[in-house]
Amino acid sequence: MASNSTPPIAISLGDPAGIGPEIVAKCWDHRGAFGLPPFVVIGDPRALSAVWDGPIATVDDPRDADAAFDVGLPLIVVPATGADVPGQPTVAGAHAALDALEMAVGLARSGTASAVVTGPVSKEQLYSIGFTHPGQTEFVAERCGVSASNVAMMLAGPSLRTVPVTTHVALGQVQGLLTQGLIEARGRAALRGLQRNFGIAQPRLAVAAFNPHAGEGGAMGREEIEIIEPAIAALRAEGWHVTGPHSADAMFHASARAQYDAALCMYHDQALIPLKTLHFEEGVNITLGLPIVRTAPDHGTAFDIAGQDRADPRAMAAAIRVAASAAAYRASCA
Repeated sequence: MASNSTPPIAISLGDPAGIGPEIVAKCWDHRGAFGLPPFVVIGDPRALSAVWDGPIATVDDPRDADAAFDVGLPLIVVPATGADVPGQPTVAGAHAALDALEMAVGLARSGTASAVVTGPVSKEQLYSIGFTHPGQTEFVAERCGVSASNVAMMLAGPSLRTVPVTTHVALGQVQGLLTQGLIEARGRAALRGLQRNFGIAQPRLAVAAFNPHAGEGGAMGREEIEIIEPAIAALRAEGWHVTGPHSADAMFHASARAQYDAALCMYHDQALIPLKTLHFEEGVNITLGLPIVRTAPDHGTAFDIAGQDRADPRAMAAAIRVAASAAAYRASCA
């Protein structure tokens, strides 16, 4: 009999040979200390049993996870064609990871899960089975019927949130990809995401410069003058609180961070280096612009330590908490 409580969070296990199974199991083990709501895992039980000897509560309906949560780790079985060995990724494991991700997104879209948390996957392994998306973010966006250009990746920690305008591209390509329209789109997604997922009614966005010292009035590049400043002006004209372009080397100390709710950065490392420096164990990736809540721990599969009981579950726990909070904000506004 399905519970009538708030739907649980659906967690796709990620690559079964990575640390996803271990960190999810540790989150259940320490669910009280971490302050975690009920969640249901989607994946192959053998991946969990290979790294953990705790109880598994197999369920068919995610809404049964609430009643099962204190009995065992709730699991919807998505079997792999073969058992993966921790630290040894396989094609079968990549298929299992993708199947679990597909089911998790479907559950959230149908309302039987309140949010999706995605475990870490190996893009190299996914590419080997024909996966054509740059990452899980773009896959989830497509399954939700949203153009990848209308979503944004936010990295969130206790004292800093950053949004990169460009993501997984070579640094040499960034300059050619930056446009006023792209900066505006990422800025709007960040601002609306702060409202919708974090409950910040009047969000403040700080925009980073592309060049050192914000270009020094054009002496070190004109991107600030010709692209970034017009984008900021357009967002301000819409009524948003947006500042910049700020020299990136002075944006991330404590007193600077107190002046904004999120930083819009021009490229991947500009956004992720400060976030990971401050919150490496607690960084959460949240996708903005989707009709569902999707978060992920901001780390990879760590095949090198898989199966060694060395994986830190704090980022996964933070991803679950952020997902629950965002889902609650959305539900309260519905």
